[in-house]
Amino acid sequence: MTTERQTTAECPRCKELEKQLAELKAEVASLKKDSSTSSKPPSSDIVKKKRKTAGKRGRPKKRKRGGQPGHPRHERKRFDPSELDYIHEYFWTRCPCCDGQVKICKDQARILQQVDLVERPIEITEHRSLACWCPNCETMHYCEIPEDIRKAGLTGPRLTALVAFMKSACHCSFSNIRKFLRDIVGVTISRGHLRNLCAKVSESLKASYEELCEMLVKQAALNVDETGHKENGQRFWTWCFRAAMFTVYRIDPSRGSQVLMEMLGAEFQGVLGCDYFSAYRKYMKLNENVLVQFCLAHLIRDVKYLASHPDPQNRDYGQRLTKLFRNLFGIIHRRDEYRTEAGFRRALEDAKGKMVWEATLEAPDTQEAANLAERFFQHTDAYFCFITTPDIEPTNNLAEQAIRFVAIHRRITQGTRGESGRRWCERIWTAITTCEQQSKSVFHFIHETVEAFFAGKPTPSLVPDT
Repeated sequence: MTTERQTTAECPRCKELEKQLAELKAEVASLKKDSSTSSKPPSSDIVKKKRKTAGKRGRPKKRKRGGQPGHPRHERKRFDPSELDYIHEYFWTRCPCCDGQVKICKDQARILQQVDLVERPIEITEHRSLACWCPNCETMHYCEIPEDIRKAGLTGPRLTALVAFMKSACHCSFSNIRKFLRDIVGVTISRGHLRNLCAKVSESLKASYEELCEMLVKQAALNVDETGHKENGQRFWTWCFRAAMFTVYRIDPSRGSQVLMEMLGAEFQGVLGCDYFSAYRKYMKLNENVLVQFCLAHLIRDVKYLASHPDPQNRDYGQRLTKLFRNLFGIIHRRDEYRTEAGFRRALEDAKGKMVWEATLEAPDTQEAANLAERFFQHTDAYFCFITTPDIEPTNNLAEQAIRFVAIHRRITQGTRGESGRRWCERIWTAITTCEQQSKSVFHFIHETVEAFFAGKPTPSLVPDT
């Protein structure tokens, strides 16, 4: 009697086990996603791989301290003579060797300039309204103290600007600011009063902030990103709108497309650089005039995930797309080698055609590859808008760099407690980032704004001249 044995391929039990194994491998690969293979932030990486560099005997090569070979030397520029408060001159009256007569040569002096704090870097002014008695009226009259002095109160414009600068740009807590003012400046101010000073600065920045918000819809290109914001255990979102010469922040409880409609409306006709988040795709449907450039860096991370996927079909698909992306960015980096702009654009169009063909028509029959191919098919123009529109970046790095300051501030301060705190953060973050873009001093701008606000004059504008 003979028995026929089922092969592995024909055994139902084996097929079921192979299916379960493939699903488990896909699940493990999904759990292993990090910032390099997904849109997760780098802070979510539990274990980071150490960088290995070639060295003697296979050991990692350590870089020496200080300036590196080939780097230009940087030396501090001397203070201008008009900035000097004191000058001390040291010279010999007789030669230290032979005790002979010496002649002073001022052109060959050795100079050492020193900066130091004065013992008390503040001045205290008392404003007195003297009592004046009128015998005819039999009334005591007091002269009005100027409005800007009364509005400023205990602290003048410069000290108020310093408190706001330390609270925002330096990420200091009210307790640390209080210690600094007490131990270094020589004045004791309560934490409650420091909070009131920030409220005054926030009110002074209101006009310049709203002016920039109105300018957003007129921009030719904007990069937008969002990150989480904490407020008394509730989840809010900080939106970042970065233009060429200014940046606007908005804190909102929503992460949806209605924020984009409130800030940009349906009239925005520029190019919107963003990631593939659903709010931006919905805004594309609500505003048919907008052009969108989806971030290629986010797409590359998804491709790198497939390139290391346990399924050999996904892995081969991801590796092929990775090579095409390298070719595309190689063309961008070698832009100067092309004689004409038209030749450069043709090379980009050829690279785009090969990539779209490979991504859509050569995709394997797997769920992961199908999802990526669908994104290429539906949003080809949105991923490659930078080819047809000059001066548009293929990534959303500009907005991500601007929002990094917000993420650092969130970790240190643990968020806000109410609407006034949200308005303060929006306005001061907008002022700080915009001043950096325009190469302005943040402290000087805050000081000028506070001074004009106390005097009842129009506050300085953050709208760029060009």
